[in-house]
Amino acid sequence: MMSVKGLKFEKNILLGKQDALIVIDMQNDFIPGGALPVEGGDEIIDGINDMMKFFKSKDSTIVLSQDWHPKGHLSFASNHPNKNPGDEFQSEDGAIGPILWPDHCVQGKKGANFHRRLRKKEVRAIIRKGINPLIDSYSVFLENDKRTETGLSGYLKTLNITRIFICGLALDYCCYFSAIDGISLGFDTYFLIELTKGIDQPQNNISNALNDMKSKGVKFVKTTDLK
Repeated sequence: MMSVKGLKFEKNILLGKQDALIVIDMQNDFIPGGALPVEGGDEIIDGINDMMKFFKSKDSTIVLSQDWHPKGHLSFASNHPNKNPGDEFQSEDGAIGPILWPDHCVQGKKGANFHRRLRKKEVRAIIRKGINPLIDSYSVFLENDKRTETGLSGYLKTLNITRIFICGLALDYCCYFSAIDGISLGFDTYFLIELTKGIDQPQNNISNALNDMKSKGVKFVKTTDLK
């Protein structure tokens, strides 16, 4: 079983114009009190704000992702008879699953808004995902069908971005899938694990995500080692 203690952390990373900080889904519904709360999700807001200011001071790019589901999204348990949030479910095409969710981050609703404490002053772009009612989108790069792109990869490449740094919610879902896709799309990908919080559903999901990221070449770095 992988734990944070078993991770190797990169040292002395010098930031610059080739870098992008990608802040994943810091929205009301994922914060305690929301429809799909991540335990401790509010505890990383101040640290993320500090990172955005720091990246901006290094002429790096800051991007936010935003879950933006239409009402009645197929990933919601409420659309499946006799199913509850957290129940296992996998559509044949892989576009929905591995579990069902409570209704969350519905377009135009308060739960879909960024948390009021999250700074947006330094943000250069906002990428919305999960808009197709038949396809979920954990990753900020690719929807769950693994074919539909959000446009972020092309945007970053036009800016000559070669390294990305992932933080936000949740560690074992949207942050994890974003990191894996970042690697597959050719970005040197770093994971700011102290600025993430996980769900761990199903059990051991966080450990599995850490193991997979490590095996695929995602690097881990502490905020104190960014220069």
